[in-house]
Amino acid sequence: MSGARAGLILDRDGVINVDTGFVHRIEDCRFVPGIFDLLRAARARDFAIVVATNQSGIGRGYFSEADFHRLMEEIGHVVAAQAGTVFDAVYFCPDHPTEGIGVYRRENDWRKPHPGMMRQAIADLGLDPARSWAVGDKMRDLEAAAGAGIANLVLFDEDAASVTRSHGHWVVPKLTDVVALFDR
Repeated sequence: MSGARAGLILDRDGVINVDTGFVHRIEDCRFVPGIFDLLRAARARDFAIVVATNQSGIGRGYFSEADFHRLMEEIGHVVAAQAGTVFDAVYFCPDHPTEGIGVYRRENDWRKPHPGMMRQAIADLGLDPARSWAVGDKMRDLEAAAGAGIANLVLFDEDAASVTRSHGHWVVPKLTDVVALFDR
C-alpha cells in the first residue's frame, strides 16, 4: 500500500483510560499517564489515530450504546484540549458470545482477538498495515492487530521492568516509551 497512511490503533480501557471495569461515565474516567503525549507524537507524525475497543458492558446490559457514544464524545473533548488532536475513527464491539444479552449474545469478527475492527479501520482510513502501530494492554489486542497484518505491536504493561521485545511485539511500562519506538 505505497503512499497509504500509517495509523496508531489503540485499545481504550487500559490504554487511553484506566481500566476500572466497564467505564461508561466521564466522572469515572481517569486517563492513563502518558496518553496525551503519545497522541501528540502520533499526530506530529501524521498518523491516523484510531480507537478499537471491545465493549461487552453494552452487551451485558450494564450501559447502552448511547452511553458509550456519549463517553467517547466527552473523551474526545478532553483529548482535543489536552493533546490538541482528535480520533480519526472509533470502532467498538458490544457483543459477547456467552455473556451478551439478546442480540448481543453472539460471535462477532469485530470482537478482539478477532481482527474485524482493525481490518475495518485499515479499509476505511486507507492505512498501511506495514507502517501502522497497535497498542493494547492485553494479548487479545495484539492478536487482533496481527490478524489484520499490523506490523508494529505494543503491549502496555505498567509492571514491565523496561522496554523489551518479546515474541514479535514490544512490551513497554509507560505509554511515552512508544514514542521512542516510532523513531527506531
